[in-house]
Amino acid sequence: MDSHHEASELAQALSPSDDAASGQERWQLAQNVTDFATRRFPADVLAVGVHGPLAHGDIREGTDINVVIVTYRSGRGLASSVRQIDGWIVNMSVFSADEYMRAAQTLEIGWPLIADQFLNAKALFDQAGFYQQLRDTHLSRLASAGSREFSALARQAWCEAASLHRRAARSSEWFDSDGALMLLAQARAQTAIVDGLMSRTYFRGSADAGRRTGVSGLDLQALGERLSQQAATLSDRGQPVDASIAELFA
Repeated sequence: MDSHHEASELAQALSPSDDAASGQERWQLAQNVTDFATRRFPADVLAVGVHGPLAHGDIREGTDINVVIVTYRSGRGLASSVRQIDGWIVNMSVFSADEYMRAAQTLEIGWPLIADQFLNAKALFDQAGFYQQLRDTHLSRLASAGSREFSALARQAWCEAASLHRRAARSSEWFDSDGALMLLAQARAQTAIVDGLMSRTYFRGSADAGRRTGVSGLDLQALGERLSQQAATLSDRGQPVDASIAELFA
């Protein structure tokens, strides 16, 4: 069975009947992008897939269409782009096969929000089995990563979360309610990332991260308490957030 037929069957399987029109529209648009890319750049496109809400069958209104085009080589005329098409936001990312594989082999502080695209992407065009290789590569990288590596990343993420939290508190003290709310939202998201790194858990997106870690509804005080708990855990794991000047250069 070819990728086009697989995508069509996947759309039907993931789209509940009462929301079929919305889901089918998005799948068809993703397939149209795929068809255009493979027709326009037949010698360059190795694989095309979707990740994010659509790949998980989440067809709630307003979800974006995240398409990744994998090319044989970089710099071949295709470039990442984002546009609104037929009322849907289409976020098209372009990577060479080598670039995407390197990304799958790399762990960074944003891992909890990135890993899903390596592990749960749905291929719309993939005659060479690239996406299975991508998934296997990332799983192998995770298997080789020790708890110390994840804890070190969590400490970096914690520092960013703590900075955002303090800026939110400062804005609140100066009666900048709008600024405080924006910073608080960012601090919550970053705090969720810390939890994800400490527990080696990845999420479908920032909203999913907030729900699953329980930070979505935390106010400034409660979020500060969560950050303190995280700092204590990191210290127990040999990654204290507090350091001397000398340790800053270690």
